[in-house]
Amino acid sequence: MIIDKHWDKKKYAKFIEKLKVCSDEKYKAFNQKLILNSKYEILGVRIPELRRIAKEIYKTTNYKEFIEIDNEKYMEEVLIKGFVIGHIKSQEETDNYIKSFIYKIDNWCICDTFCNSLKIVNKNKEKYFNFFTKEIDISINYGIRTSLVVLNSFYVENKYIHRILNYVDSINNDYYYVSMGIAWLLSTCYIKCRKETEEYLKNNTLSDFTYNKTIQKIIESNRVDIKTKNILRQMKR
Repeated sequence: MIIDKHWDKKKYAKFIEKLKVCSDEKYKAFNQKLILNSKYEILGVRIPELRRIAKEIYKTTNYKEFIEIDNEKYMEEVLIKGFVIGHIKSQEETDNYIKSFIYKIDNWCICDTFCNSLKIVNKNKEKYFNFFTKEIDISINYGIRTSLVVLNSFYVENKYIHRILNYVDSINNDYYYVSMGIAWLLSTCYIKCRKETEEYLKNNTLSDFTYNKTIQKIIESNRVDIKTKNILRQMKR
């Protein structure tokens, strides 16, 4: 599918036309119901195919030229670029691209699939904990959600639990997808580090909405027993 080793705007336009051929109308309609208020159009190309294309771009073309062609129209373009970034081996290069990429994110799908692709985090977890909580732009909604999803994907363990909880409690943002990111992260913390998370839920600065969504997410888990779920229901504000 890839045109040749090098990219320019003309070759990129041809690539997008070929990408459109991979669209699935049913999948497109499904995504349009789930992903609202995005500036990007949705083609309806499935995630495994986007990952395959990204891997091919990284391995066989000048991926830097591809990433740096800007002004995306389709969500799938952005996802492919995010997946290409996930393949990069250099931490310095990856870091710079991540810092830029978060400004392209405007929906939970791009955010979450991008974060889950950043396997480089496992190569230097201490560095990347600080990077995602202090160095990226967490003044923007999807900067914060990016940090939350990365913590959820790579850091929920005893070594990091107190730092995660302290970070969550420092967030003062009522954007819906930030609140849901916090609730999702805390529900994972509850499953994996129950004692510490239970203590946090007794004393925190979460908004009522975020707190109740956290309780709801925990109750929805199949890894929580009925007795505990009933106790949690009584904890709702």
